[in-house]
Amino acid sequence: MVKLNRIYTKSGDAGTTGLGDGKRVRKDDVRVEAYGTVDEANAAIGIAVTVAMQARPGTLEARVGDLLKSTQHDMFDVGADLCCPITKAEKAGERLRVTESQTKRLETAIDVFNEQLAPLNSFVLPGGSPLASALHQARTTVRRAERVCVCLQAEQPAATNPETTKYLNRLSDLLFVLSRVANDNGKGDNLWVPGSNREAK
Repeated sequence: MVKLNRIYTKSGDAGTTGLGDGKRVRKDDVRVEAYGTVDEANAAIGIAVTVAMQARPGTLEARVGDLLKSTQHDMFDVGADLCCPITKAEKAGERLRVTESQTKRLETAIDVFNEQLAPLNSFVLPGGSPLASALHQARTTVRRAERVCVCLQAEQPAATNPETTKYLNRLSDLLFVLSRVANDNGKGDNLWVPGSNREAK
């Protein structure tokens, strides 16, 4: 169990921070940006959880909230994974690493919730119900976290677990599906009409 006694340490006042392995790097290092954006995405998911859990237990919205709460634990796993670069000497199971089974669990959830949705013939505009809006916000933040992880993977491939990027990719897909679920299973989706405002009215 993680134990935190002190909230401020002043050790980062000079613009550096410590990675999970103790190495100090600048706070704008791509690895710090990666797990920092994952943290930001997790906070956005937390807002969606708060909205979802206002529903009665047993409802579809409450089910979505329970699923999102479980992904928040995974997101801390992703952050823990990213803040500890992989080394050649690392033994299997020595560090907390995101696994394929975590990503597969998201795929299963996507399939279950997507089954009840009608196919789309255009892109969905972010918005709709309060829960759908929160899910769209979380989705776009997770996408940004994924993009930063792609940059990290390109810069430090041997030191970065590729499953972190895969997990974020699936999570953003799940959040999109759940946003449609939250919009009355897609009936409340507002679809993009290309060029709808080009002509003067």
